[in-house]
Amino acid sequence: MHSDARPDSFLREPQLRVSVGQHSDRGRKAVNQDFYGFRAPAEPLLTSKGVAVALADGIGSSEVSQVAAEFAVMAFLDDYYSTAETWSVKKSADRVLAAANSWLHSRTYDSSYRYEKDRGYVCTLSGLVLKGATAHLFHVGDTRVYRLQGNSLEQLTQDHRVQSFLSRAVGFNPQIEIDYHALEVERGDVFVLATDGVYEHVDAAFVARAICEGPGDLDDAARMIVAEAYRRGSTDNLTVQIVVVEDLPEPGSGGLRQQVERLAPPPLLEARAEIDGYRIEREIHASARSHLYLATDLETGGLVALKTPASDLHADPELLERFMLEEWIARRLNSPHVLKPYPRTRERRFLYVAMEYVEGQTLKQWMTDNPQPDLEAARGIVEQIARGLQAFHRMEMLHQDLRPENIMIDRTGTVKIIDFGSVSVAGVDDQGSRILGTFQYTAPEYFAGDAGSERSDLYSLGVIAYQMLSGNLPYGAEAARVRSRSAQRKLEYAALRDIPAWIDGALRKAVHPDPLERYEALSEFVHDLRHPNVALLRPTPLIERNPVLFWKGVSAALGLALFLLLLVQLGLGR
Repeated sequence: MHSDARPDSFLREPQLRVSVGQHSDRGRKAVNQDFYGFRAPAEPLLTSKGVAVALADGIGSSEVSQVAAEFAVMAFLDDYYSTAETWSVKKSADRVLAAANSWLHSRTYDSSYRYEKDRGYVCTLSGLVLKGATAHLFHVGDTRVYRLQGNSLEQLTQDHRVQSFLSRAVGFNPQIEIDYHALEVERGDVFVLATDGVYEHVDAAFVARAICEGPGDLDDAARMIVAEAYRRGSTDNLTVQIVVVEDLPEPGSGGLRQQVERLAPPPLLEARAEIDGYRIEREIHASARSHLYLATDLETGGLVALKTPASDLHADPELLERFMLEEWIARRLNSPHVLKPYPRTRERRFLYVAMEYVEGQTLKQWMTDNPQPDLEAARGIVEQIARGLQAFHRMEMLHQDLRPENIMIDRTGTVKIIDFGSVSVAGVDDQGSRILGTFQYTAPEYFAGDAGSERSDLYSLGVIAYQMLSGNLPYGAEAARVRSRSAQRKLEYAALRDIPAWIDGALRKAVHPDPLERYEALSEFVHDLRHPNVALLRPTPLIERNPVLFWKGVSAALGLALFLLLLVQLGLGR
């Protein structure tokens, strides 16, 4: 259970103002598998994103569904506010819930893709976002959202049940189908969110009396409703949330206006120019997709990296959406080895991404400065990159463009992955098999038209490790030219002679053309870089070490055999 605000917490004028009361109890069950939450942010998010309320109910057949309920609610409340201001409420919530669903679904099924009933990370969820004078409802499962009208409750959501079984839930299927409904609200509107342990046992008249004629404290009213459901024999967990709309912005202002407006593309920035409270100091980097600037936050004096879309992107809404997705991705990750977003405290007028500024050098520059690096230094860098990649993979993300230019080493030696322009988020960003990364570091399966996986990111890391130790690429430029599985099998790995054979074996396995022949996990690769793996020291068959030479040898042997057979036949003929 979770609450971000005190009971009857009020937001200040002239913005949306609400009161919230909530209560939950495990009832007659041993564990409370319900979870609830509430977010009422400060400006500028209050106007651009509104107030969010969410309630989830874990399925009773699972021993871990309370984990799913908590994750779904927290993902909805936390990640929703990390989405771009340019996105509508519906688009933001849909993306967030799709990502949460994908993460939970991946943990609901075992390695054989069988549903594990007792280990199902599955829950129902209802979410309510109040922005401006509009209520946005998101619903999947059998939690409910009502609007109180007099002594009656208007049910705003429809249960997803077939007989007594859920037909839809968060985490149950690879894709999630979410009911969405938007309605205008007025001052004094009351919304009630409840789990089935409550609404199946308490009538609308009692709910109305508890809210309108009760002690006046909404938390106390929520407790009264829960206690009454328990008294009437409910055997389930019991949770209720009450949301009262105290005040609304004036029509045509605030949230209603910003809902239809889009942020303007930024101008081409130069030193000393100011934008949204930032002063540009200098340009750090420019590419065909973006410009990166060092800027000073005039409010705090802190340094910040501002990334703006290149002018060619301004007319392409799809590319701009992908650009703004970077900040949302950064806000979902928590690792010292992944670049952090810069705290957002002011209203934003232009399209840009604000990230922490890392003072240091790229790995590409480090490799130039250290052409023959110490083995331990190289291992340390690889291990830190791997920990950063693991943060992506834990959130069902693939980086897809890992290369030395996208890795920074700060003055303390901390390594950070800094670019998210090609990141794929399961359930959110369907990039298919499109090649978004840099060819020299892109896994061969992408070139064959296959979808990527965590092993694809592992391949990129293996190439980087190989390049750090040798200055070269394991397959030269050939890996980017192959377009079929048969051609991939002919790629010749160039063995490294100046390092221990067991480390070269680990590199060979990490960059194998066939993803199924690579390590299953980044941790295995990192482990084998420090501990000799006997299996990798065994003689490798020639067909694997050098398939071209193997088949040349086979052809030569067949030719020799045929020649000898002809000689024998000629001898017999004489």
